[in-house]
Amino acid sequence: MDVEILSRIQFAFTIAFHYIYPPLSIGLGLMMVIMERRYLRTGNKEYETLARFWTKIFALTFGIGVATGIVMEFEFGTNWATYSRYVGDVFGSALAAEGIFAFALESGFLGVLLFGWNRVKPKVHFISTVGVFVGAMFSAVWIVIANSWQQTPAGFHIVGEGMNARAEITDFWAMIFNPSTVERVLHVWIGALLAGAFLVLSVHAYYILKNRYVEISKKAIPIALSVATIFSLLQLVTGHFSADGVAEHQPAKLAAYEGHYKANEPADMYLFGWVDKEKQDVIGPKIPGGLSFLVHGDFNEPIKGLNAFPEDERPGAVNAVFQFYHLMIAIGILMIVLTLYSSFRWYQGKLFRDRRLLWVFVFAILLPMIANQVGWFAAEMGRQPWVVYGLLRTSDALSQAVTANHVLFSLIMFAVIYLLLFLLFIYLLDRKIRKGPYSEEADDKRPVQEGMAEKASSTNT
Repeated sequence: MDVEILSRIQFAFTIAFHYIYPPLSIGLGLMMVIMERRYLRTGNKEYETLARFWTKIFALTFGIGVATGIVMEFEFGTNWATYSRYVGDVFGSALAAEGIFAFALESGFLGVLLFGWNRVKPKVHFISTVGVFVGAMFSAVWIVIANSWQQTPAGFHIVGEGMNARAEITDFWAMIFNPSTVERVLHVWIGALLAGAFLVLSVHAYYILKNRYVEISKKAIPIALSVATIFSLLQLVTGHFSADGVAEHQPAKLAAYEGHYKANEPADMYLFGWVDKEKQDVIGPKIPGGLSFLVHGDFNEPIKGLNAFPEDERPGAVNAVFQFYHLMIAIGILMIVLTLYSSFRWYQGKLFRDRRLLWVFVFAILLPMIANQVGWFAAEMGRQPWVVYGLLRTSDALSQAVTANHVLFSLIMFAVIYLLLFLLFIYLLDRKIRKGPYSEEADDKRPVQEGMAEKASSTNT
């Protein structure tokens, strides 16, 4: 492999691994806010216990997320020096804003969140929980702004020529609110909130199946299920607006999403399929003119296909983009069906007795996690061959001094280190889940009869 492919693989690997954790942190932040608010409103200590328990898991995801995120900033300089020089004034301002306005807010309140339970008043602690959650949300905002500028550049001009060319901001607000920022921020936020909600559903469904912490789990699941239901439906809306933006500003990417090659003809929408690059066709069930209808409201309206673009300005791996995009859509629809059906079962009073559905919840945490990953893969691979759309090619953004051997060695090193970090994360997460929502001190005070009562209550229900 050449240095470009290896550098892309390395960055994709490191950012994909990092992106396991920030969505969980953001999503768990909302769970903690709701649980702690319920405690303040009702005075029910079990909601406080839930908030304390999920704060510990939040701290774990936050810590590993910070550690894995630092690596990417160094990669900008080691592997992508030309890119860093070209976008430094734009990307750097967004990263600086994240550190000043978001990370500082999040980390500033984090100490009170983790260690202030018995040291500050409940309302003060709740404010710190909200502060951490808002900080995590704004951290995502600035990262997505920087990435969205690469997708739809705005508010800048180019200074210099050739290898010395670089982008300078001329309108800060136009850069921030570039054409794709708003819908992409909302899409990322909702994906993160779904990840946190499904993690809570997974753990507490497992507890009920194992007859452990049954009563407290029956309080946690409705909270998480409500969040998952609302935001799975909203994700469909933001996804549609995001696709409209792609159709307007990145038509080659949209064509790759549906494997549409014909230059100026109505485009079909495929439920699933396989792109035959040689025949320039897709094998699979389709809705004739479906993409044209979604974009223009007319089944017969032409859509610009891949053949309308020079071959060196199209995404290379069209089938991979197609598969990632359709997998994201399929998972999104599955989450809507699952949450709506589960909400109906809860309304009937039968949710906690439906063991098959509870087992689905245990493994359903994979749904938003996979959807978040493949959505980013589709967006980034669909942008190729541009690293800054229409302005800077990926092949021109590399560091000139780095060789393929350098990148391969560091890729292997990162793979080993990240595997160890992931195993450590799974070990610590499993340990906290097995220990359960109650601290050791609380466990010592809980009478044996309480555990028996939980089991009996579960059986009667």
